[in-house]
Amino acid sequence: MAIVKMKKLRVVAMAADRDKLLRELLRLGCVEISEPDGLLNDPAWSALLRRGASPLMDAKGAIADVTTALNAIRKYAAMKDGLFIQRRPIKESEFLGSDSAEQAKATCEKINGLVTKLAGLQSGKVRLTARAAALTPWKSLDFPLETPDTAHAVFRLGVCPAATDVGALRAELSGGELAAELYPAGADKTQQYLLLVCHRTDEEAAMEILRRAGFSVVTFPDCSGTPAENLEKLGKSVVENETEQEQVTQALAACGDARDALRTYADRLNAEAAEDADAQRLLTDGTIVFFEGWVPAEAEGKLASLLEKRDCAWETSEPGEEEYPNVPVQLKNNWLTKPLNMVTDMYSLPAYGSLDPNPLMAPFFILFYGIMMADMGYGFLMMLASVIVLKKYRPKGTMEHFFGLMGLCGISTFIMGMITGGFFGDFLPQLVGILNPGTTFTLPALFTPLDDTLMILIGAMCLGFIQINTGMAVSFYKKLKRGQVMDAIWEEVTWWVVFAGLALAILGVSNILLIIGGVMVLVGSGWNVKGFGKVTAVVGSLYNHVTGYFGDILSYSRLMALMLAGSVIAQVFNTLGAIPGNVVVFLIISMAGNALNFALNLLGCYVHDLRLQCLEYFNKFYEDGGRRFRPLEIKTKYVDIVKE
Repeated sequence: MAIVKMKKLRVVAMAADRDKLLRELLRLGCVEISEPDGLLNDPAWSALLRRGASPLMDAKGAIADVTTALNAIRKYAAMKDGLFIQRRPIKESEFLGSDSAEQAKATCEKINGLVTKLAGLQSGKVRLTARAAALTPWKSLDFPLETPDTAHAVFRLGVCPAATDVGALRAELSGGELAAELYPAGADKTQQYLLLVCHRTDEEAAMEILRRAGFSVVTFPDCSGTPAENLEKLGKSVVENETEQEQVTQALAACGDARDALRTYADRLNAEAAEDADAQRLLTDGTIVFFEGWVPAEAEGKLASLLEKRDCAWETSEPGEEEYPNVPVQLKNNWLTKPLNMVTDMYSLPAYGSLDPNPLMAPFFILFYGIMMADMGYGFLMMLASVIVLKKYRPKGTMEHFFGLMGLCGISTFIMGMITGGFFGDFLPQLVGILNPGTTFTLPALFTPLDDTLMILIGAMCLGFIQINTGMAVSFYKKLKRGQVMDAIWEEVTWWVVFAGLALAILGVSNILLIIGGVMVLVGSGWNVKGFGKVTAVVGSLYNHVTGYFGDILSYSRLMALMLAGSVIAQVFNTLGAIPGNVVVFLIISMAGNALNFALNLLGCYVHDLRLQCLEYFNKFYEDGGRRFRPLEIKTKYVDIVKE
C-alpha cells in the first residue's frame, strides 16, 4: 500500500551528448527532470551554468501544422475520428525513424499548401461575389464605367435613398439653369442608382443640390466596359474559381490515405516537444550539462546502465522529510487498483511518504457501486462496454481508467443483480407474463429491494461501519508508525472500546465495557489540555465524534436508497410497457425506460460512491497534496509503441 519510493537524481554529462541522452531518457521513460531555479540563485552555479537552448517553439509550430493537416483530412476526406481513436501498433524504431518523419513532414507541407490555396480561392470568391453584388444594380446602364471626363463634361455615378424624389431633383437642376442632367439607372428597396452628366463649370453647384438629397458618388476604378459586360466577366471568374476550388478539394480528399502517417508524425512531434521542454531545464556552460530530477528507486538499475554507457557522472539520494512536499508521487498499481486512479486523480494525490489509498478503497468502491446498481442486465452492459473498448481501442489515461473501473463495477453489479433477482428490473417476469398470461415465473433472489428494504438499510449501515473502522485502523497504524502512541490510544482505541461496549450493552451481555469506554472518552479528550480547557475539550470531543460517526454511518443509507430507486424505476417502465399486452410495445417502452434508468444510475451511483470514499472514508486517514510524477516519456494519442 506504500507509494513508489523516489530518489533524487543529479547528473553531469558532456554537452555534445545532450540530445542523445535526452532521447534515451525519453525512451526509458522513468526520469523526471526538475527545474534548476534553486541552483541559479547560487553564485557558484550561476556564474558557471546557464539554461540550455531548445527548439521548443519550432516543435510547437510543427505540431500546429500537422494538426491543421489532420483537420483538413477529417473535413475533406470525410474521415471521422469516431468516439474512440483506434490506436495503431508501431515499432519503436519506425516511430523514431527519420525517413518516415521526413515523408510525413513533406505530406503535411503539401496538405497545408492546398489548405492555404483553398483559403485564398474562397477569399477570392468572396471578393468576386461582392464586386458582382455592387455592379448588379447598374446592370441596365448602357454606359462604360471607365469613360473619362472630357474637357467640358463630367460623368458621375451615385446613389441616393429610395425615398428620394428623382423628378424633383431633375427639375431643380434644370430650374437653376445648370447644364446638368440626371438619369435613373436602377433602384431597389433601399437605394436609387443615378448617372449625373453635367458641364464641368456647373459640377460644384449640381453636386451641392444632389448632396442635400443624400446623393453620394460611387466609383468602379478596376472596371472597364459596361456593367453588364463586367458582370459577365465576373460570372466567368466565379465559375473558374469554383472549378479550381473543387480541384483543390479533391486533391485534399485524395490525401486521406496519409492520415495514419500524419497521426504517427503528430505523436512523434509531441514526444519531441516534451524532450525539448525538458532540455530547457538543463544547465550548461557549453562543455558540460547538468540537471536534477527524480527517479523511482525500482528503476534506478536500468537508469544506471544508461548513464554509465554515456560516461555520465551521477548520484542518487534519499529525500529528507523536509523535501517530501517537493517529491513527486507515483502510485504502485495492479489490475485491480489501477482503474481507481480515476477517483484518486479527481480528489487529490496522496502526499509523499503516506499511504496509497487505492488498495484500501478498491474493494469498498466496487462493492458499493454494485449494491447501488444491482442489476444483471446493467452489469452485463457495463462489462461488455468495458471489454470492447479496452480490447479494440486500447485507450490510455483517464479513459482507460474509466472503462477499467466500469468493467470491475459491472462485475459487482451483475453479482448483486443475481442476488436480488434483477434483470432490467422485472423485465423477464413481465415479458413471460405477456407471452403466457397467468404464469408465476420469477427470477430466484436471496432478497429484493422492495420486500427487504429494512434489511438492506441495516446491511448498508453495517458496511459503512466496517469501512469507517477500516479507516480508523489505517489511522491507528500510521500513528503507531510515527510514534504517536497516546494519540492512537485516546483517539481510535477509545472509540473501538465504546463501539464494542455499545454492542455488548445492546445484546444485554454487560455494560462494563461501555463504562470503560466512557471513562476513556472523558480522560482521553483532554489528556493534553490543562485547566478549564479539559471541560471544553471533553464536550467538543463528545459532540464531534458522536454526531460525526452517526452522520457518517447514516450516510451509507444511500446504498439502499439508490438500489431501491433503480429497481422501482425499472419496474415502473416495465409495467407501463406491459399494460397494452403487446410484446413489441413492451419492448419499446421497457428498453427506452431502462436506457434512461441505466444512464442516470451510471452517473448517480458513481457520484454517490465517490462521496462515500472522499468524505466518509478518506477523512479518517488520507493525507492529500501530492504532486504527480511526470517523467520524460513517449505519450501517444494515435499509436501504441511496440518495444523491439
